[in-house]
Amino acid sequence: MALSPAVMGVVNVTPDSFFPGSRTVAADEAVARGRAHFLAGADVVDVGGESTRPGATPVSEDEEMARVVPVVRLLAREGPVSIDTQKESVARAAVAAGASVLNDVSSRLVDLAGELGVGYVAMHRQGDSSTMQDSPTYHDVVEEVGDFLRDVAERARRAGVAQLWLDPGIGFGKTVDHNLALLAHCDHFVELAREYHAGVLIGTSRKRFLERLGRETLGVEERLEGSLASEAWVMVQGVSMVRVHDVREAVQLRELLTRPLEAVPS
Repeated sequence: MALSPAVMGVVNVTPDSFFPGSRTVAADEAVARGRAHFLAGADVVDVGGESTRPGATPVSEDEEMARVVPVVRLLAREGPVSIDTQKESVARAAVAAGASVLNDVSSRLVDLAGELGVGYVAMHRQGDSSTMQDSPTYHDVVEEVGDFLRDVAERARRAGVAQLWLDPGIGFGKTVDHNLALLAHCDHFVELAREYHAGVLIGTSRKRFLERLGRETLGVEERLEGSLASEAWVMVQGVSMVRVHDVREAVQLRELLTRPLEAVPS
């Protein structure tokens, strides 16, 4: 039995991302961080130029493009790069610069991914950055998120998307209990994705729902252990990719989980 989820390393070319340790402003600093991620074992580096945290201030298309395109162009020489954007113009420019995956928190750009012939990450989100954490409500969060992702997977199939990952959107329009329910039923999303020859991507890294799960209230700088614990859980459940800020630790975690399983006779 092999366990080999990909690790996606985050590069935020933004001054306001929720985790200060991931913020970069200058292109050379962002490129250096992306190269460090690849050296640490990242399978793909995810470049974003607009924060999607709760309450984030939107940026213009021109500003976002200026932030990410030079970074994508240089990092694409080092390894696979995804572009984290909701904007068609930015996605097109980033793909022209070398991005091979479109990571779309809005799930609106699925047809564009098919047109451009790139991989696509479709994420569930209730509301947008300005409203999503105001009062998220579901009758059954696992069922409703699953129905949404199934609909996107059908659209991706019709659009001819060859590589697809489904992301239930931990922290995007969910309470702590919603997030925990989604993680507890991670296998449900893995099975759903298999129906479409797709994978599941999970991003729990440093997120606020980890704040109160231990005995203390944990600031964002103190959530590494919680991040790794949740990443271990979803890896064992069969997800295809984890999106992380702490690449070296996540890669080491994957190796620690993988090697004992590889030693088990088939």
